[in-house]
Amino acid sequence: MNITRENIDELNAVVKVDITKGDYSDKVEKILADYRKTANIPGFRKGHVPMGMVKKQYGKAVLIDEVNKLLQDALNKYLTEEKLDVLGNPLPKSQDHLDWNAEEFSFEFELGLAPEFDVKLKGRKAITHYNIVADDKMINDQITNIQRQYGKLVSKNVMAEKDEVTGVFKNEEKEIENSTTLTIDKFKGKVNAKKFIGAKIGDVIILKTKGLFNNEHDLTNALKVSQDDTHSLNVEVTFTITEINTRELADLDQELFDKLFGKGIITSVTELKEKIKEDAEKQFVQQSDQKLLNDVTEYLVESTKFNLPSAFLQKWMQTAGEEAIDESKAKEEYEKSEKSMRYQLIEGKLMADHNIQVNFEDLKAHSKEMIKVQMAQFGQNNPTDKELDDIVARVLSNKEEVKRLSEQLVSQKLLDLYKEKANLKTKELSYDKFVKEVYSS
Repeated sequence: MNITRENIDELNAVVKVDITKGDYSDKVEKILADYRKTANIPGFRKGHVPMGMVKKQYGKAVLIDEVNKLLQDALNKYLTEEKLDVLGNPLPKSQDHLDWNAEEFSFEFELGLAPEFDVKLKGRKAITHYNIVADDKMINDQITNIQRQYGKLVSKNVMAEKDEVTGVFKNEEKEIENSTTLTIDKFKGKVNAKKFIGAKIGDVIILKTKGLFNNEHDLTNALKVSQDDTHSLNVEVTFTITEINTRELADLDQELFDKLFGKGIITSVTELKEKIKEDAEKQFVQQSDQKLLNDVTEYLVESTKFNLPSAFLQKWMQTAGEEAIDESKAKEEYEKSEKSMRYQLIEGKLMADHNIQVNFEDLKAHSKEMIKVQMAQFGQNNPTDKELDDIVARVLSNKEEVKRLSEQLVSQKLLDLYKEKANLKTKELSYDKFVKEVYSS
């Protein structure tokens, strides 16, 4: 067997694999001999079928199978030994005139080669790294929400702005009839909310479903209709008030603190505010980090210039999926995925340059911390090492989970690298201002 490579250019190559009779003949003969021992052919006892008949019936199929196995093994070994960084998979060139009756065979494969490039993490323009803080308004609003949640429900006859109202939504044509409890701040705009102020038990309020709530999900829950129907629903509904309640705020006392955090953990309003601030800002770190990860990714893709073997990749995409696609569709798919492919190459280069790896011990430690957080959310604050190890073992026995956790760890290690090496500027602001600056169009 002989393997040669011709480099067409920096991004494309053709590998030629020459296979001789000596490469496959012994294996083919052995398989055919085994077939002869077990073949059931009318007129012959098992094991006594003439080898010529066995070769005539099975010879070509066995030959093709063995040559293809040899071919794949040799090609994979060659790519590994030559340390070729290929994109996609080798594409076999057309073999329309291949003669399987010959003793020697030649096969050619097109390769798309990964480009060589450098990645500069420190750009001229600084990327903003947000430090999101919980301001006094957020902390006080959260305390008020806690007081409402743990407060006492008091029945009323007349509706006021902050009250909870229970009633039945109804529309006979759409077969809507559902009882629900809501607060009027969920309504979109002031017109519908005003209809409830001063309303009494037994009153019937007429509402239009289109644009009724700030969140369409609330409409789905309130009317008990499908999400598909929610998008197109535009009818009048009646809301018959059956109950009005207000919540007396719970006292900020030790009993409430113990309910929230356990006995004696928090002993004053000052400590409560500090705890709320600490917990909120832990959550904000995740959002800030995700924003930074997105922004650095965008910068790297835009600033790191290199060419791709686009013609090869489009050709490869035609047969890479579960179903073959035509040239036009492959071009469309390539254009959609090009940015992602570029970042994957950049990510791989960064990991190689900075020796970023994820090993099994990393996965175990990451899984254990994640499980401890999840258990704490359900009140299990002190799991034993054995409990944690057993759960980690189950998680890491799932290949999909291992893949997901590995991707999380790679992202975290890259994020740490960006924080250390990239050109960043820190901007401190409240969560409301962060949302307005980052997500408002």
